[in-house]
Amino acid sequence: MIAFKREKKEEEEASSNPYQNLEKTTVLQEARAFNDNVINHRKCTLILSKILYLLNQGESFGTTEATETFFAMTRLFQSKDPVLRRMVYLGIKELSHIAEDVIIVTSSLTKDMTGKEDHYRGAAIRALCTITDSSMLQALERYLKQAIVDKLPSVSSAALVRAYHLTSTNGELVKRWVSEAQEAINSDNVMVQYHALGVLYHIRKADRLAVTKLVGKLAKSHLKSPFAVALLIRIAAKLVDEEDNPVESPFFDFLEACLRHKSELVIFEAAHAIINLKKITPRELNPAISVLQLFCSSSKPALKFAAVRTLNKVAITHPASVTNCNVDLENLITDPNRSIATLAITTLLKTGAESSIDRLMKQIASFVSEISDEFKVVVVQAIKSLCLKFPRKHSTLMQFLSALLRDEGGLDYKAAIADTIITIIEENPEAKETGLSHLCEFIEDCEHTSLAVRILHLLAPVRAAAVSALAQFAAFCPNLLSNILVLLMRCQMDSDDEVRDRATLYYQLLSTDNKTLTNQYILNTLQSSVVALEKALGSYIQSSTDQPFDIKAVPLVQAVPEGPKAAPTFDAPKKQEINKPVVNEASFTDELTKIPELARIPLGGLFKSCEKQQLTEAETEYVVTVKKHVFNRFFVLQFGVQNTLADQLLEKVHIQLELPDGFNQVAEVRIPKLPYNQPATAYAVVTWPDDIEVASSGTIGAALKFVVKDCDPDTGLPDSDEGYDDEYVLEDIDISLCDHLLGVSRPNFAASWDELKEEREETYALSSASSIPEAVKNITSFLGIQPCDRTDRVPEGKSSHVLLLAGVFRGGVEVLAKAKLVLSDGVNLQLTVRSPIDSIAELITSAIG
Repeated sequence: MIAFKREKKEEEEASSNPYQNLEKTTVLQEARAFNDNVINHRKCTLILSKILYLLNQGESFGTTEATETFFAMTRLFQSKDPVLRRMVYLGIKELSHIAEDVIIVTSSLTKDMTGKEDHYRGAAIRALCTITDSSMLQALERYLKQAIVDKLPSVSSAALVRAYHLTSTNGELVKRWVSEAQEAINSDNVMVQYHALGVLYHIRKADRLAVTKLVGKLAKSHLKSPFAVALLIRIAAKLVDEEDNPVESPFFDFLEACLRHKSELVIFEAAHAIINLKKITPRELNPAISVLQLFCSSSKPALKFAAVRTLNKVAITHPASVTNCNVDLENLITDPNRSIATLAITTLLKTGAESSIDRLMKQIASFVSEISDEFKVVVVQAIKSLCLKFPRKHSTLMQFLSALLRDEGGLDYKAAIADTIITIIEENPEAKETGLSHLCEFIEDCEHTSLAVRILHLLAPVRAAAVSALAQFAAFCPNLLSNILVLLMRCQMDSDDEVRDRATLYYQLLSTDNKTLTNQYILNTLQSSVVALEKALGSYIQSSTDQPFDIKAVPLVQAVPEGPKAAPTFDAPKKQEINKPVVNEASFTDELTKIPELARIPLGGLFKSCEKQQLTEAETEYVVTVKKHVFNRFFVLQFGVQNTLADQLLEKVHIQLELPDGFNQVAEVRIPKLPYNQPATAYAVVTWPDDIEVASSGTIGAALKFVVKDCDPDTGLPDSDEGYDDEYVLEDIDISLCDHLLGVSRPNFAASWDELKEEREETYALSSASSIPEAVKNITSFLGIQPCDRTDRVPEGKSSHVLLLAGVFRGGVEVLAKAKLVLSDGVNLQLTVRSPIDSIAELITSAIG
């Protein structure tokens, strides 16, 4: 008996869709039965069902096929079988868009529409309005108007629905049916009332005043149809949304009143409308949230689902308002309907605390495989917002996402997961390595090409960085060269331009076995600012000069000292991060060109900007700072000036400089007016002496000069137009060797050292340092160049050390130094400097002595 039942069930499952293997040709041959002298009602009904099934499945019918079938079907009007006749009406509607000369059945449909058979009238109206054009509707208008006010609800609804659809194509015609639609809206039938309201709204929707009157009238009439009230709520919500202050709108009171309606459909629609208002505040949200909270305890699954889904959306914009529902939502976690449980948990994730995330994620994991892709996407979106809200939980959430990536799912679902992981990577640097590893693992078996391409595009900088790293390995370790060349050859076929270009360049450089090229282009890479280089090349191309481009005129990227806990990055840094200091300096150069007094001076490329120096005490009446911006032939002093006296207005403010011999001031920019507590900037441009020894040290005297006018502290207006000259002596501005040197990185210091031939060496006893770490710090600070190979890190208790330094002298001259330090009674220093220009090497060695 059990076996019999199982076999019977399998048979039923196998025949659950009798139309699944239909062929259009076979069905069309069967349709010849429509022409039989004696119509077989049951057989013809089945054939019509097959035709309608094929049409709804997207099967394409040719014009000839559709026309022949249509005219054969018209013979079925002779039948009195109600089921077959209704199938005929459906067939006419579906084939009328393909077949030709369908108007031939108009008289038959008109007869059915106005006949005494109530079963046919509604369906005939729908079919007739589908096949007729605008010119024929004029002749049918009288019948349609009568049908709208017909006592039979099915006829009235059919006419109203067709009128609703006709408003988009024959709006002027339907506008004449307003009185009939208004009469229909008083019907006791819920569907007639609902359809009549839809027609009235579509007729008047272009006229805001007419819509306002319609809603105002119907809001007081207590419509019997809950469907009509729900539609009225939607119309009213649109009007409320257009108000500047929606709470003061009379229709907002109507929405709130509907929260107390006897129909659950109306209550939910009102709550949904209030929650989706654009200019709503949490205070006005509370009544709608309370209604949805009650629905969460309903015994009806549909009502619970609607409430939880709405709360889930509200939690994105107003999480605090949904927090009061957390207890009810937690009760829904164990709901047998997995969709409701999923929405409940994701809502709790959006509103809950960080401590509850682990528990909720475990509950999701227990049934996530049982829910549809649509609700899996909801879970993924909740995790995305969680990762942004609680960055420290990225490991737990990322692990969950990686498990979802390995599960079955469609493109939209997998794309949502990939988008979430990419967002987490971009927003949380700590999650970068983990997220990228999950994406790399996923694309190995990814079935969706578009998604794989997107992830590969994200990973392109990683591959490009890997190519550069491979080239550096080959340059440092010649025994790996042959294997790495094979890898670089394969990388030349990569899908990304950046990866291919790097692989081609490094392959050609390494194949030449030229140590100088390898050192210059692989180990000690270009130090110029990419932004400044692009700008300089653009200017060079636009100019008409015959001189070759001088890359030494391009500003350099100053090397960033390595921190003790520097962690390796997983992908290549972004361009704006690489050149961040230089972008600021480049913007400073652009700023100077906007000042007329400075724009005429050929400053050239900015070499470096020095640290800001205070020229006054912090609590004095005038606060002045200075920052040196060094160019090849000039330096610009940027003075920040602030007046801290409320009863004084300063005018004609400038800095008077006392320059050492060899320095010449060529321009200045004054501050016309300096009110109280409003910082302003003055500039002075000075040329460097030709003698680099004179330029490397000295002091510049400075005094703040201005005209003082007494003023009202409250208004800032001067008491009179006359003032008196005054000055304020400032601290001296120091000029030192480090102003001329810029630290740069040299990953292969030894190779760079061997390339430079001019060398100077001196030995010193450093009285200012009592230990080697202190001496390292003092030398680095004094010279202003960059330690290489982490030689600035001195182990505790070490009695000797070698410090390696790299930099560039003003004008683009490379400078390398070896400082050998030995600890005895004090610290002894042997300094060896190499540079292409002997005088610069001599200057640096003599400066310390």
